[in-house]
Amino acid sequence: MTLSIGFIGAGNMGRPFIRALLETGFRVTVHDYDPGCERWVRGQGAQWAATPAAAAQDIDVLITCLPLPEQVRETMIGHNGALAAPVDDDVDREVVWIDTSTTDYHNTLDIARMAAPLGVMSLEAPVSNLSHMGVDFNNVCFYVGGEKKAYDKVRGVLDAMGQYSFHVGAIGQGQSVKLLTNLLFYCATLAWGELLLVAQNQGLDLRWLWNVAKTSRANCFVVDQVTPMLLDGSYDHSCTLEITVKDMALTVALADELGVDLPLGRLTEARYRQAGGLYPARANHLKVVAMMETENQRRLLIEGFTAPSPYGADRNYRHPHTFDVDARGRRKPSLPERFGYPLSHPACGRYAQCLLEVMAWTNHSILQEALQLGRAMGLEPSLLDQVVSRSCGASWVDDHRDRYVPHGAVLRDLPRLMESLHLPILRALDLDAVVACQPVRQAS
Repeated sequence: MTLSIGFIGAGNMGRPFIRALLETGFRVTVHDYDPGCERWVRGQGAQWAATPAAAAQDIDVLITCLPLPEQVRETMIGHNGALAAPVDDDVDREVVWIDTSTTDYHNTLDIARMAAPLGVMSLEAPVSNLSHMGVDFNNVCFYVGGEKKAYDKVRGVLDAMGQYSFHVGAIGQGQSVKLLTNLLFYCATLAWGELLLVAQNQGLDLRWLWNVAKTSRANCFVVDQVTPMLLDGSYDHSCTLEITVKDMALTVALADELGVDLPLGRLTEARYRQAGGLYPARANHLKVVAMMETENQRRLLIEGFTAPSPYGADRNYRHPHTFDVDARGRRKPSLPERFGYPLSHPACGRYAQCLLEVMAWTNHSILQEALQLGRAMGLEPSLLDQVVSRSCGASWVDDHRDRYVPHGAVLRDLPRLMESLHLPILRALDLDAVVACQPVRQAS
């Protein structure tokens, strides 16, 4: 039997999901708060619903894909909300609600309690991109919390929209896992932005550094795939600052609830909150790095450079539909040859080694905080390993966590390289302890 799906939220994340479901053969009815989406929805071959209740009528699966917790709540239980959809008593149908939003799990639990008497089983399934905007080509992972029975019923729906899904436990566990992976991504964004400012201040070629970093111990999702949206000055159109501020606030609230210190995480939250007070809510999420540029009276922009992404400065860019796959089976869009860069350069030396080693140490440090958060959630170690590696928080350090050792001798150079720059994340790193306990030696 082909499942009938109601889908609410036709934004940057929702539209690729809707297309994937239609291409797989599901019947899809869509609602979005913006009536201007109707033309796009009908053009894809889906049905349009004027209200959430209409989208939820006579369906097997309801999917919400919305930016903020209050929007999820209003959509489900507000005026003409999805739970107000009329039920056909003559049809024996058990509906599953899947919320793919990153939201407050207390909100999800509250809605789930109201949904249960109506015959609706609830799942949270927040999404992590496995490559930059992997949602555009089904390259995402879902972290699913809720009844295993409901998960088993909709596994085919999740498989149609993404590469992986993990049933991580009860409602609350899915959101918690997503916040854990976002913590890795957001902290890496701040640290790498600061390190790029240091590199530029020292006269290093940033495009060269990006290419070197991708093949080094410093590599992570942010270094590999987010850097171009900093170098072309677009600050990445794929996500709003409002969402990142919300995500980090939820992460700190979770740490408070579980009694986890999270020092770097709390500083990361404070910096995003600071950026949220300076820029409009709908500003691009990497505007947090624009804040750093302003604080240090610098600009990372490389004239003439455009990111290999339709979410960068060239909105007409299209991915080549070919993929590179790493040793762990993770894939990302291949880069055209013009994005290559010679790896031999006069600037290749100790300063660059120091900055890359600092990025590796930052990835290690925030990974320890994320793992502590995961353990406090009660996640099994093997599951915790999988959800980190299949997320936007993946890094070289995580992949080699059993044999990563910091090169303390190289880290010694950082205080001098930072000079008088305003770099809160880098200055918060506990480098003295690492340097003090290791002999002086060259990095490999």
